[in-house]
Amino acid sequence: MSYVDEIMNMVVEKNPAQPEFHQAVKEVLESLRVVIEANEEAYKKDALLERLVNPERQIMFRVPWVDDKGQVQVNTGYRVQFNSAIGPYKGGLRLHPSVNIGIIKFLGFEQIFKNSLTGLPIGGGKGGSDFDPKGKSDREVMAFCQSFMTELYKYIGADTDVPAGDIGTGAREIGYMFGQYKRIKGLYEGVLTGKGLSYGGSLARTEATGYGLLYLTEEMLKSNGKDIAGKTVAISGSGNVAIYACQKAQQLGAKVVTVSDSTGWIYDSEGIDVALLKEVKEVKRARLTEYAAARKSAQYHDKKAEGTNQWSVKVDVALPCATQNELNIDDAKALVANGVIAVCEGANMPTTLEATQYLQANNVLFVPGKASNAGGVATSALEMSQNSERLSWTFEEVDAKLQGIMVNIFHNLDDAAKKYGMDGNYVAGANIAGFLKVAEAMTAQGIV
Repeated sequence: MSYVDEIMNMVVEKNPAQPEFHQAVKEVLESLRVVIEANEEAYKKDALLERLVNPERQIMFRVPWVDDKGQVQVNTGYRVQFNSAIGPYKGGLRLHPSVNIGIIKFLGFEQIFKNSLTGLPIGGGKGGSDFDPKGKSDREVMAFCQSFMTELYKYIGADTDVPAGDIGTGAREIGYMFGQYKRIKGLYEGVLTGKGLSYGGSLARTEATGYGLLYLTEEMLKSNGKDIAGKTVAISGSGNVAIYACQKAQQLGAKVVTVSDSTGWIYDSEGIDVALLKEVKEVKRARLTEYAAARKSAQYHDKKAEGTNQWSVKVDVALPCATQNELNIDDAKALVANGVIAVCEGANMPTTLEATQYLQANNVLFVPGKASNAGGVATSALEMSQNSERLSWTFEEVDAKLQGIMVNIFHNLDDAAKKYGMDGNYVAGANIAGFLKVAEAMTAQGIV
């Protein structure tokens, strides 16, 4: 049995009931097989892959808090510090009922390679809780965040582990967590990113993941002799990533015709109205039915009632920006049948392995989230730099750095794919480019 197969079997055996983590490890190691087999003796002697797939630290804790009725609620908090070979742990905090240790490990494992691809000195980590901020009052959210940070603060720091936002964790939640950290530690340091602009946040951080997704998509299309201007785009999700992906796509001359949320999706033949979408989702925190009610050109589709989703629409480019495994094999077949030319992931692992393979087999340009949604963490690292220097850069400065990073990421993964005889396989290219830097750092630092 090859070293790769040994490790994949070990991961499944040692981490039962963690399918997302199994999927992430399998997808990465399969595409690294050619690199690992070329260095198998050295890697095996140093147990490099065993160390790579085992987090340096897994922290799990209870989070008690009191709701508005005076009832005590208890959630579970997580922080997985996966790999610090190239810098402090860096990765978001996800607040969603679906959160469990397997999902946090999958996200943390992916984060190792994503962070490596940015070219910035940040390691991989992830955290969160099964707390759901939806429907909670500001006071309840504050109570949860303060309790969560009362335990988490022991394990993080500006040069140790710098968490950020993720699904369910926006500026409000980061603010409450930062305030509690400062209160407990008596330190004003860049321990969290995604902060408000009045207390150390970075301009362009809100837009970064969505903008970065489009900068990379634009560069990929350009490198394949295509132009994003004039293309029709389907986007899933209607959160931070989706909104700013819409905005940047339309600035670049594309027309975005779909967005979605957990209950339904919108088809807007005239192109998504970003200002209206922001009003509905960022201000009112409402459902997309309100978008459809306010715009004549928009059609609302209920996912459960109709059994449809946005991938059934005829588009040139698809950008899944919602959550993991949302784009399955049937969706991939529908996209291919409708002539899609490119799929770039705005969320973390939103495409199933089967769907990814089908898209690649049908010559669809496909870039995995560890590359195409790295704009968020890249700008978080730029926020860390500004905090360390006690400086604040302009929006234009941050945006220009972000664009440069995303263009470099595409060319690094493109070059890696070509070097190992897999021209056009951007999944393999991203994994190889991210892995080689981490493996070199791990080897240089000894058996730790």
